[in-house]
Amino acid sequence: MAALSIGSKTFEWGARTIVMGILNITPDSFSGDGLLTSTSQRDEAALDQARRFLAAGADILDVGGESTRPGSQLVSADEELERVIPVISALRQEFPDALISVDTYKADVAEAALRAGAHMLNDVWGLRADPRLAEVVAHSGAPVVLMHNRSKPSNAQIETNLGGRYVGMEYVNLLEDVKNELLESVALARKAGIPAEKIILDPGIGFGKTVEQNLELLNRLGEICALGFPILLGPSRKSFIGYTLNLPPDQRVEGTAAAVSVGIVRGADIIRVHDVEMMTRVARMTDAIVRH
Repeated sequence: MAALSIGSKTFEWGARTIVMGILNITPDSFSGDGLLTSTSQRDEAALDQARRFLAAGADILDVGGESTRPGSQLVSADEELERVIPVISALRQEFPDALISVDTYKADVAEAALRAGAHMLNDVWGLRADPRLAEVVAHSGAPVVLMHNRSKPSNAQIETNLGGRYVGMEYVNLLEDVKNELLESVALARKAGIPAEKIILDPGIGFGKTVEQNLELLNRLGEICALGFPILLGPSRKSFIGYTLNLPPDQRVEGTAAAVSVGIVRGADIIRVHDVEMMTRVARMTDAIVRH
């Protein structure tokens, strides 16, 4: 795969695992790390967390203004803009060399975020939710993460201690279905003029998949890697870990570490995580074992 230049950095895929740190500018994140406690404290909280993440080894900061947990409430584009644009602007001013990703599926938010200083787009709907988004990304020249997603509110089941999970999700063939739907997103990107080397795929761990399906998808990640694109993996604190270990989100760090390590062994290029310091160490140790 061709190396990818983002901002001032160039990533040689396969040389080492890239770490993406999650900045949730929301009041209702499933992981309990939402930074939107009040507007006055939002920017400072985001800067503090970014500072910690960068010091711990994060390569990319992923800023999102809408929770995607099972059963979460949708956020309007205006509200999402109000949450993320000031944070992206503040991050760009405070950390001019840091790479910033915006986690959105809305064209208006993506456009404003890229203007404000974001370098790449992370779309949990793989360009399927907003027909204008592919054009916005193509015009900007930014790289894009295309995620597989079959989330349906009707299949979300919420438990007080463990949070939300998806049940009754039916696939004809899990891996083939995920691969085919990811390739449909790739086709949308290519049709809009997004170069193949600017496309990163995410199998969508936790999005419209049961606990068992998530475990299988993670274990067979190599089959997604065989599509020939860099792979982003986001298992951090997800409910498949919680339901496997019977633990709430704030006690899933060891389960996340196991998922991250196995994911890297299976071929993941980027890990998207909440616990940056610990997961950077896990990634570096796993890299030392499997990347030569």
